[in-house]
Amino acid sequence: MLKYPNLFSPITLAGTVFRNRIFASPTGVAYMTHDHFPVPETNAYYELKAIGGAASVCVGDAVIDSKHARFNNGHLALDNPAGLPAMTRLSEAITRHGAVAAIELSHSGSHSHTSARDGYQLYGPMAYMTEAGHQVEAMNDEKIYEVVQQFADAALWAKRCGFGMVTIHGGHGWLLTEFMSPITNHRTDKWGGSPENRSRFAVEVCKAVRKAVGPKFPIEMRISGSECNPNGYDLDVGIAIAKQLDGHLDLIHVSAGSHEVNEVFTVTHPDMFLPHGANVQYAAEIKKHVKTPVATVGALVDPELMEEIIASGQADVVQIARGLLADPDLPTKARMGRVGEINKCMRCLTCFSTHISTNQFMCTVNPIIGHEIDTKWQIPQAYPKKVLIAGGGVGGMQAAITAAERGHEVTLCEKTDTLGGVLNCEHDVPFKKYLTEYLTRQAAMVEKAGVHIRLNTEVTPEFAKAQAPDAIIAALGARPLIPDIPGIDKAHVMSAQEIYYNVEKAGKRVAILGGGLVGTELAIYLAKLGHKVEIIEMAAQLDDGGNFLHGGAIKLELDRLGVSVNLSLKAVKITDDAVIGEGVTGERIFKADTVVYAVGQTPLREEAEALRALAPEFHQIGDCLNPKNILQATQQAYHIARDIGRF
Repeated sequence: MLKYPNLFSPITLAGTVFRNRIFASPTGVAYMTHDHFPVPETNAYYELKAIGGAASVCVGDAVIDSKHARFNNGHLALDNPAGLPAMTRLSEAITRHGAVAAIELSHSGSHSHTSARDGYQLYGPMAYMTEAGHQVEAMNDEKIYEVVQQFADAALWAKRCGFGMVTIHGGHGWLLTEFMSPITNHRTDKWGGSPENRSRFAVEVCKAVRKAVGPKFPIEMRISGSECNPNGYDLDVGIAIAKQLDGHLDLIHVSAGSHEVNEVFTVTHPDMFLPHGANVQYAAEIKKHVKTPVATVGALVDPELMEEIIASGQADVVQIARGLLADPDLPTKARMGRVGEINKCMRCLTCFSTHISTNQFMCTVNPIIGHEIDTKWQIPQAYPKKVLIAGGGVGGMQAAITAAERGHEVTLCEKTDTLGGVLNCEHDVPFKKYLTEYLTRQAAMVEKAGVHIRLNTEVTPEFAKAQAPDAIIAALGARPLIPDIPGIDKAHVMSAQEIYYNVEKAGKRVAILGGGLVGTELAIYLAKLGHKVEIIEMAAQLDDGGNFLHGGAIKLELDRLGVSVNLSLKAVKITDDAVIGEGVTGERIFKADTVVYAVGQTPLREEAEALRALAPEFHQIGDCLNPKNILQATQQAYHIARDIGRF
């Protein structure tokens, strides 16, 4: 009997049967040719989601106008007939696994920055000059209907290329939203003014697309149920927009906010500080006012919550983006009742940050993302080895799982009584709930893989010699760096790790030395518990560790909670009730009952070095090599463990 009968009931849209209610929400394309066509890596990325059981897999960021509509260079072209073979291969990679291949029809409007840099005219509802100095031209009727036809042509082209549904991008600040929003649309003609008029462009697009593709082809439109911006439209207007669209398409995909407004980017793409299913409220309210099926999206990874959403009638479909990067097999695992094996997204925003900075998606908790084609085919069988892994943190656990899956005899040693390493200290932090679940899941997968687990066991040279392994993986981690500051040895001074484990030791006023991710996340945790927190950082800005989107979310949360951030200040002395800092403006005194240092980590390299010569094969990974983050640890552990046993 199905554990989630509503979630796994089929839904029929425009005569097309979708095998369940879990749709893979559109995500951008990481790889393409210079002509903006998909390549095998593109296909492998989307194919994983189809294999994993999603009912529909949507290819994001495909533009209807390659000249005027490009936000960046990461858009597939839907207006170039030469792309037929490549686009057909992409759709087939999805459909051959039983999922419906969908594609997002996009126009970035006045945010078509790359088009402008290439010398093409920008268009929008109003004329204005962008911050980059590009002139936006207000669209007249002729131009509006020209773009309407481009949407229709792109939909028909997608259908010819084998896609079974189109998703019209009408949300998040791009062209159609610019017409819907009172922020960007001050027109007084039939395309502006009332919500009905501001929705007219989107309705005309739906009508033209329907005429092009026919009645038996599903049309979805993504809208922002609310702009979540004091100057934008609210849910009441979102409802009015949805009512205008009602009957003109087959699925209203309700998101929220705008990725073109920094303050609400992490509403559109909920950060870890927001509740699970943060944006369901918008879909649930809109569904009360329309007959068209409604989809919801945002911070959805828990099958129990998704089942409740469908069962209670809050939405007809749940859409998942990041959750299917963390675990493309989420739908299949949920259907089989293997919920404990789902690798849940932590909402750390690493995927977005890496996509923006390197034009490829990576996932903190899934080392396959970014390497889909490299891992698509089984590599030659490994020669069985005896593998000893020192350290049961995230790197050690991933290495153990992968090595065991390759057929090796694996022993994993952890010097404490629990697998998980230093990150176990964040067990009680509410916004790290899915980090805790990840560590628990990985520990369970280590056991399931048949790894010999040795807790309370330190891998000394003597121990390693007695084991006589063929390969040693040193994943020993690091220890907190203790800054050389007078007073650092006082009783009320402690490391971030210690305060996480013993939060009751924190006084009313807490000074945190260090503005990296450890210090800032701890500041948020303590502030949420009611402490008055000061951050003291030597650099001129906080350190996001390379994950600039999560860094932005942290800054917003620090501001919301009233945490004082003091930059370009060096802590020079700790007294019994204060921290004394020095900066360009002189000395400053920060009153504090508790002082916490979070200024970095010291790699356990000497401990690793002691093991280097004790096996024919030796690998040093994770923080004991160079302290970085979970992404680097899991990626390195996965690939190194996969390499063992080649000969």
